[in-house]
Amino acid sequence: MKIFSKYPVLFAVFTAAVLFILFQCKTDKHQPINEDLGTVKNEISKTNTAFEKQINELMALVSRNADEKAIQTKFEELRITYKKMEWAVEYFLPNSARFINGPALPEIEMDEHTELEPEGLQVLEELFYPYTPENKDEAVRYLKKLINKSNTIKTNFQAITISKDQIFDAARQEIFRISSLGISGFDTPVSGTFLKEMPYSLEAVQLTLQQISTEKSKEKALKDINSAIGAAVNVLKKNTDRNTFDYVNFIPGHLNKITSLLLEFKKQEAIPDIEVTSALSKSAATFFSKNAFNPNAFVPGKEFAFSDEKAALGKKLFNDKILSNNNTRSCATCHIPEKAFTDGLAKSMSLENAELLRNTPSLNYAGFQHGQFWDMRKDDLEGQSSDVISNKEEMHGDLNIILGKINQNPDYLPEFKKIYRTSKAETWQLQNVLASYIRSLAKFNSNFDEYMRGNRSAMTENQKQGFNLFVGKAQCALCHFIPLFNGTVPPNFKKTEQEVLGTAVNGNNQSFDQDLGRGKFHQTVEALQHSFKTPTLRNISKTAPYMHNGGYKTLKEIMNFYNKGGGKGFGFKVENQTLSDTPLQLSDQEMDLVIDFMGALNDR
Repeated sequence: MKIFSKYPVLFAVFTAAVLFILFQCKTDKHQPINEDLGTVKNEISKTNTAFEKQINELMALVSRNADEKAIQTKFEELRITYKKMEWAVEYFLPNSARFINGPALPEIEMDEHTELEPEGLQVLEELFYPYTPENKDEAVRYLKKLINKSNTIKTNFQAITISKDQIFDAARQEIFRISSLGISGFDTPVSGTFLKEMPYSLEAVQLTLQQISTEKSKEKALKDINSAIGAAVNVLKKNTDRNTFDYVNFIPGHLNKITSLLLEFKKQEAIPDIEVTSALSKSAATFFSKNAFNPNAFVPGKEFAFSDEKAALGKKLFNDKILSNNNTRSCATCHIPEKAFTDGLAKSMSLENAELLRNTPSLNYAGFQHGQFWDMRKDDLEGQSSDVISNKEEMHGDLNIILGKINQNPDYLPEFKKIYRTSKAETWQLQNVLASYIRSLAKFNSNFDEYMRGNRSAMTENQKQGFNLFVGKAQCALCHFIPLFNGTVPPNFKKTEQEVLGTAVNGNNQSFDQDLGRGKFHQTVEALQHSFKTPTLRNISKTAPYMHNGGYKTLKEIMNFYNKGGGKGFGFKVENQTLSDTPLQLSDQEMDLVIDFMGALNDR
């Protein structure tokens, strides 16, 4: 707003109007604002007006002690209205979106070691399902906060300029959001109304594309998109039961089809790419396309960008004992390829053959996480590699000494010179080549991937049933997000989540494991005590034993732990447990089916 400081105080009363006009006339660097894009903003404004009206109506119901059913019905209407503008709010106002429809968990400010109170629709959901009059004051307080967020939407969309490429990008992200968070019920964990809401999200995208389309696509891609969304909506309206919905056919048969058609729409409308590095490639037709994910979205800087040459050099060093103090251990000693780069032991072993604190994590797909090690103490793979090398119990290496050896080695020095165009290898370069090799370990070639790419014979019938349980009744996809199956939150993939499960010492679930996890580094933040990174489930059947402590020998023990409601389900006092303590009521056969599906996540 500093550009408007030149206006005299005399005209302050007209500031809001002047700002509105100036922003509307401003030229976007991608594509200029036009009448159709103004229509998009008007639709967002209209929806937000309805959103605020419904908040006030819900507040009135709560204030006069209406019955639970009336409150829940109005709340579901409110959620549906938000879904109609979710595509825009999530894209243009992500910080606000977190407090409108984010998880009912504290937002952690890591640098300040503080927690921000959760608020928004998911917090209200917990108050309304079930609803008791004792929740009235709290509900009113959160509804007032929600009105403030609605005002934020109003103010910002009056001021900002939006372009056609941004609108398309936002609409595309919404379909991918539906394909991961939406399809799992991520934002309705208590009520489970997500299948009822999804048609409104899809139709909002459909309307938005219609508003920005021209004659170039109306009888081509847009027509096909309208047909595909219509077909998806028809399926959703026929079955809204999360436990019996056919996810395994709906994703490839409908959602993947829509995201593929979006690229054709983009091509026909000649819409340019947004010039921002993102985890999901702008050219990816679906979540499951080959090379859909860009590892460079997870590197600490441009100079760390992935290349095959770096990965090849990193592989040599990964398997070379030159990185350890006494030349007796390489990275591959504890990260064995046949075991999905784990070691098969309950806990890692030190150089002196003593048991360390935690289980060796898999390196497969580690490149798609913001946070390394179980406790996430390093932000990226570059930091992870140096931490392990210099750890006196693991490799006890000295980076300066190692670099001295590399710079005198005729096999390594020329390669470093060629890649980095420097006279000698440097510390960050050593870290980078090792990290690049680890980034290359994500193959995305499992039977599940093949099935989602159209090969309907790639998974067995049991595995298909297992996937439907995984997403539905077992609720695994609430934390292990499709398609990475880790805790990196789609569709932006800018944050990796940690969870508090209430993990026991072992699969007998008799005593609580006292490891503070990430909480060790944030001791004043209650929400992080005993929290651990959510790892990928890709190749999970190769990485036994399980959990951060290696205390669970089999996937059946893991499924039993989740089925009972985690640590709380076994009577542990874990006040900050993020895993729902409500038993899943999975039968023994159903647990076996989920395990069978997880076998389809093994790379070939």
